[in-house]
This record gives sequence, C-alpha cells and structure tokens, in this order.
Amino acid sequence: MDPCPLCSLSSTCPSQWGTFSFWPLFRIISKYWFGDGVVPFHGCLLQMFFVHYLGSVTSFILLVMALDRFIAICVPMRYPVLVTNNSISVLCGFAWFIPLPLLITIILQALPLNYCKSNVIAQCYCDHISITSQACGENVRIVQVTTLCMAMFCLLVPLAFILCSYMSIIVIIVKMTNAAGRKKTLSTCSPQIFITCLFYLPRCFVYVANTVGFSFSLDVRILLILLYSLLPPAVNPLIYCFKTQDIKQMLMKKLRATKVRVEIKVSV
Repeated sequence: MDPCPLCSLSSTCPSQWGTFSFWPLFRIISKYWFGDGVVPFHGCLLQMFFVHYLGSVTSFILLVMALDRFIAICVPMRYPVLVTNNSISVLCGFAWFIPLPLLITIILQALPLNYCKSNVIAQCYCDHISITSQACGENVRIVQVTTLCMAMFCLLVPLAFILCSYMSIIVIIVKMTNAAGRKKTLSTCSPQIFITCLFYLPRCFVYVANTVGFSFSLDVRILLILLYSLLPPAVNPLIYCFKTQDIKQMLMKKLRATKVRVEIKVSV
C-alpha cells in the first residue's frame, strides 16, 4: 500500500523549500558569489528561528510518515478508515504548530544575552550553537541546556516513535511467509529509514557533543551540518514522489506525452 499522497507531499515541502537547505545555500551564494558575509544581529536571530523551526517541523512530519507506514503494514484493514486527507491534515497541522512556541522561547532566551566575544561565526548560517557561543555571562549555560532539552524533545520524541514503529514493522516483515510481499514491504520502508537516519544521527551528535564539551575540528562540524542540511532535502522529493505510484504514473504520463523533435543536418 502506497503512502498517503498528502502525507508524502507534506514530507517533501518543508524540507525541500523551507528547511535548513535554503539558508546554507543562501549564505554560501551570498558569501562566495557576491562577497556579502555580513548579517545584521536581528536578521541572524530571524534566520536561526526559521532554521530550527522548519527543522523541527520536518522532524514531526517524519513522525507522521512513520505513523502512515505503521498503520499501512500493521493494521492494513483499517488503513482507509484511519488514514484520510482530513486526519493527515490535522496531524500535519500539529507538526507545524508544536515547535512554534518552543522556538519563540528559544529566541526570547537568546536575545537578551550579553554578546561580548567575536562577532564572527564560522558557520554557513546562523544557528543557536554558533550565536550563543559568542555570549558571556552566567545565563549562557542555562540557555544552552534549556535549548538542548527543547531540541531533544523535537528530535527524540519523533525519533522514539519512529524507532518503535519500524521495530514493529520489522517484526511483521519477519513473520511474512510470502517472499514477494516481504520484499515489497521492505522496499517501501527502507527509503524512509535511510532519510530518518541521515536526518537525525548527525544532528543529535552535533547538539549533544556541543553540550557535553566534546570538541572536534571546525571542518568536521560544518561537514556534519551540511550533511543533514542539504542531503535529506535533496533526496526527499525523489524518494517519496517516485515511490508513490499515483505521482509516478502521472510523471510518466507527462513524459510520454512530451515529444522532443530532433533534427540532424548532415553537410557533405
């Protein structure tokens, strides 16, 4: 059973157009094409808000996708009743709303800090770690720990549900006697497992390492950030669109209807 088209579309939209990928690319282009490496302070905070907010939205959207797969495989007879456009719209609405008050709190905590260190951040865009590392005072550690707890809520709560759902799915797959059905089910779930690991693992590692004081080179840190910022949004639309039969058939129909005329002239 294919994923709900609305759910697949929701999973690709925030990560493709709005999430972290826009800001790194925007700042890289501004820096190296136009020589513009300066960002106003409040503009940097605004950039930080959208980076982390849309990243949190993507995390909860992945939870919705995992719920869709869990129902489709574990309780397939109730899938048409439970998974409808209305129910998915409500879940996606919650995915967009839940991180909003958390990110507003994070911004309000970071705004009054005393930024007495360098005004240069070695990063592709403004994120919370880069900004608060330039602050001084007793409240900096409290702000960082509080933000880590909020970030872990937005990351680990969806991740815990995703892990539990896929453990249940794996149990169902192992119990299948039909080899063709087992292969089809596994091929349906494997792309999202890959995207989930690519999205969560580097991100959690960067957050936890910064909080516990584990240091690694700047190049490695930027590489990890670019890994979970650019790669998942690039492959998300391809995976979810081409794995959804309705979208795949529509694209193939459009490609077949498009005729390309090629003229070859041979001069003697």
